[in-house]
Amino acid sequence: MSKQICVLAGPSSKGLAISIAKILAAEVIDVELKVFPDGERKVRINGDPSGKLTVMVQSTYPPVNAQLLEALFTIKKASKMGADVCAVIPYLAYARQDKEFVKGEAVSMESVGSMFDSSGAKSLITVDIHSERALSYFTIPAYNVSAVPLLASHFKSRNLVQPIVVSPDVGGSSRAEQFAKIMGTESIALPKRRDRNTGEVSIDDSTRELVKVKNRDVILIDDIISTGGSIVRATEVLRKAGCRNVLVACTHALLLEDAFDKLRNAGVQDIVATNTVPSQFSKVDVAPAVCDQVNKL
Repeated sequence: MSKQICVLAGPSSKGLAISIAKILAAEVIDVELKVFPDGERKVRINGDPSGKLTVMVQSTYPPVNAQLLEALFTIKKASKMGADVCAVIPYLAYARQDKEFVKGEAVSMESVGSMFDSSGAKSLITVDIHSERALSYFTIPAYNVSAVPLLASHFKSRNLVQPIVVSPDVGGSSRAEQFAKIMGTESIALPKRRDRNTGEVSIDDSTRELVKVKNRDVILIDDIISTGGSIVRATEVLRKAGCRNVLVACTHALLLEDAFDKLRNAGVQDIVATNTVPSQFSKVDVAPAVCDQVNKL
């Protein structure tokens, strides 16, 4: 890449920003955050990104709205300073609200896409977006990169007993298949249903595929774990089917409220997530996947 490059380390993703900068051999410019007593945010770019390809890294995990506004404020300011901004939003909030599921619902992702379009960003990169449909709401080039190969490589290096990869729902079956292919094993998807009004999750535990998990280590793979309800129910079904251990892999471990305790009490032995959402479970760095896409810009 001939153009000079720098990385803006957003308040929510400083560690990941530094990791990305190391791979790109780029300067890191810190984004300073001040929060007023009423909750208003003020950001300050402590450097000069003018004339550079500027990779602005800011994940929008909770507090979602605050992190989202911080990202938009930073992009706008960097653009006005003369930077070519590539917005790296590793966890992109509102991507689950990509259509009108129940009559009268706002398609929130449509508004979020418009905000990034008008922020001055020239492009956007996210990681394992919940729905590819969400990218259709951007007019700027928007790219989704996968953390699945990095997660699968982590588990491939572990000493597991006849591992099998399981998706907690049919919608995630392609993710599980990709994961299993890298590991050299097989995958199955569970028949999950979620009530759109109550949010209650149910899984049909009579599916014939469950016989495949008996006496095997199960890697339960999902993109986002929020309250943990789907993973808890899936774990209960898998343990009832006689699996050996349940290990959880996910890209975005939000693990809100008491989700971790629920997973542990359900029998989950280990949780491995990426650093799109920094936590004690962030054992896989997504910087290589992000940088591969940046280098293609």
